[in-house]
Amino acid sequence: MKDHQNATKIYRLARTFVRRLTSGFFRQIDVTGLENIPKDRGGLLISWHPNGLIDPGLILAQLPRPVVFGARHGLFRWPILGFLMRSLGTVPIYRADDNTNVNPQERRRANQESLKLLADKVAGGSYSALFPEGTSHDEPHLQDLKKGGARLYYQACRSNEITRKLPAIIPVGLHYDRKRSFRSRALVWFHPPVELEDFLDPRTKMHDEDEEEEQVAKLTSKFEEVLDEVVHATDDWETHFLMHRLRKLVRSQRAKISGAKSKRPDITEKTLGFARIRQGYYQLLPEKPGQVMTLRKRVENYDADLRELKLDDHHLDQDPRIASPWLAALLILQAVFVFLLLPPVLVFGYLANGPTALILWALARLGAKQKKDEATIKILAGAIAFPLTWMFAAFLGALGHQHVHSYFPGIPNAPITGGTFVAILAAIGGIAALRYLHLSRQTMRALRVRLTRRRRRAAIAHLKVEREEIFNAVIALSSRLDLPGEVQNDGSIRL
Repeated sequence: MKDHQNATKIYRLARTFVRRLTSGFFRQIDVTGLENIPKDRGGLLISWHPNGLIDPGLILAQLPRPVVFGARHGLFRWPILGFLMRSLGTVPIYRADDNTNVNPQERRRANQESLKLLADKVAGGSYSALFPEGTSHDEPHLQDLKKGGARLYYQACRSNEITRKLPAIIPVGLHYDRKRSFRSRALVWFHPPVELEDFLDPRTKMHDEDEEEEQVAKLTSKFEEVLDEVVHATDDWETHFLMHRLRKLVRSQRAKISGAKSKRPDITEKTLGFARIRQGYYQLLPEKPGQVMTLRKRVENYDADLRELKLDDHHLDQDPRIASPWLAALLILQAVFVFLLLPPVLVFGYLANGPTALILWALARLGAKQKKDEATIKILAGAIAFPLTWMFAAFLGALGHQHVHSYFPGIPNAPITGGTFVAILAAIGGIAALRYLHLSRQTMRALRVRLTRRRRRAAIAHLKVEREEIFNAVIALSSRLDLPGEVQNDGSIRL
């Protein structure tokens, strides 16, 4: 009993640590669909894997139920990460490419034991989160799914008592604004449990191994079908980006028609708007291929013209604000403190944190084999590097204080207090400098857009007409489709 309580306490501490890491890395994390997670049983969470260790971190941080992961054995050798995974009860999965000395027979036996452990936890009421693709990637569509997730589900069902409810299968959509970027946005979307057809019912008795393997293969295909919709997969990145362009076009034109001011959508609305465009595209393409491809070509040309002007859709209708309320607040602070407090904090923030930030940026670029690994490296290395930077600043601050005290004995001899103050100043200065840099970029972009709107009025007038015509064509084509979400009066979309 005591061991269980200790394990639960360690799990909660590790989960809190992961939540703080992800909240620090992302500026906004939206979660939707928590009501779809059954509370009276365990289950299997299935998702795609576009962003390395960030993916399980987000699920762990946002799921209100105990969750256990299966992860490749090689990750347990990583410093800190291995300790964190063991604290969370992560189960090792042995892969052939992990470069271990384990022979194939021992590896299969170890994986069978890991599968049984995960299945028992699911049968006992926990949730297990799996990424059936088996590896993280940078593609806009699913990779081939492995069968381990389906095998785990059926084994958990066999471990369960017949009087209890069967484990749920919950698809999870993970969506990112810019998955590599610090302080971007993310959405964790828990979808309703998967309903299984009769031929996938885990209570169906299989008479031989071939029948069991066939059922596993069919359930894996079911996972692929469901996840393809949940993650909003597209054929290629060109199609993906064009769908986002059309999403922005429709959103800005609706705002203009309603007379509303076009606002930046939150990550949930952005994802929902993309889902509507994607579903309409793939549903209409086989029915009306000529019209769809003609419309696609017009969107391509519209996108190219906007990029040439370095504008976005909503810039066609209104000048952006020169400064946000946050910048005004900073200016007020500067005025209140007579330009004596904030500028030194900003300068100190850049000096104290700049070298560390540059090293992390270079480490992520050089150390990441693929783009999906950059965020993982940044969040793990940054969790160590920045606190060490502030500790080093504290050490230098304490030495500096002693040095000053030797010349000016009237100053209190308090090196610990001086060092602590420097560490706090370094942390606050880093946050302030990051925010100030973001606002500076925002201001420069606003100025550039204003100048472009004044110099290229004829081109912008043409784009307005083209946007309206494309919008009308889209509405005419999709008028009979049942698309997700509800369009509001101001053009925004809500669930």
